[in-house]
Amino acid sequence: METRLFPGVAVAGERHTGDARPTGMRIAAVAVLLVAVLAGCADPAAGPDGTAAPQDPDPVALVGNWLVKGTGEEEGTVLRLAAEGADLSLFRPCGMLTGGWRADGSGIFLAAVPGEVPCGGSAPSPPPDWLLDATGYRLVGADRELLDAGGRVVARLVASHEPAPVDTTQVWSKLAEPPAVTDEVRQALRPAAPLPAGLTPITAGTVAGRWVARDGVRRPQEPYVELRADRTWTGSDGCNTGGGRWTAGSGGTLLATSGPVTEIGCDNHPAMGWLYEARRAAIDGDQLVLLDVDAKEVGRLAR
Repeated sequence: METRLFPGVAVAGERHTGDARPTGMRIAAVAVLLVAVLAGCADPAAGPDGTAAPQDPDPVALVGNWLVKGTGEEEGTVLRLAAEGADLSLFRPCGMLTGGWRADGSGIFLAAVPGEVPCGGSAPSPPPDWLLDATGYRLVGADRELLDAGGRVVARLVASHEPAPVDTTQVWSKLAEPPAVTDEVRQALRPAAPLPAGLTPITAGTVAGRWVARDGVRRPQEPYVELRADRTWTGSDGCNTGGGRWTAGSGGTLLATSGPVTEIGCDNHPAMGWLYEARRAAIDGDQLVLLDVDAKEVGRLAR
């Protein structure tokens, strides 16, 4: 009498008609098949040690409410990333920070938090280092990790499907709800088209510096944007000043956040808006060429 786990493989018994292989070979065959079956049942997203393996970057997967872990923030702190307006909110148990964020499909991440709703009557708090240090991200299972320039994890984000706790006397409760991922969100965060042929993609080194508008219009100030080495930028539309943060990546990728801007009326130049709209940039002689997500030129500035 013999027992079979798989056709043609005997694992017990004294006889096996038609199979003259030694018992040791039959046992080895069973072991190999068991390993294959178990491997087929393993989680394809798991790494060799059983932990979740990183997935391909996708900025759409960052949209949501996230519990912040591993940063020194108080328990219950929630980071809300919404595609609409590229809004960022950091809800702490008391008080919140507001700003913007940008990310792309190559794993670049950028955040700025110029606004604050302080906790009671406390003094304003500085933006958290972990958020300003984050230059990249990765998707690990259901979690998200923010990375610094050296690839070190500066924050782990755990999905939260609940509204962030807020003081509704200071903050509209809807602003704390998890943002929905819609077709419009996917469209807004779609990958940027490559640069047109003949343009030289910018790098962080070649794009840094002051770029001015030369349209022949006289204004109180010279319209410009200046991208600094510390990844902050300032600019003027000829009457108003603004600023934010910026980062560059491969293939001419250029992402920038926008902060508060004064509102003085004049013949305003769109230089600052061009920078925010840009998804790629190139150098053409002494000009900076800014292109949108579809690689259509939105404007040029000169050294």
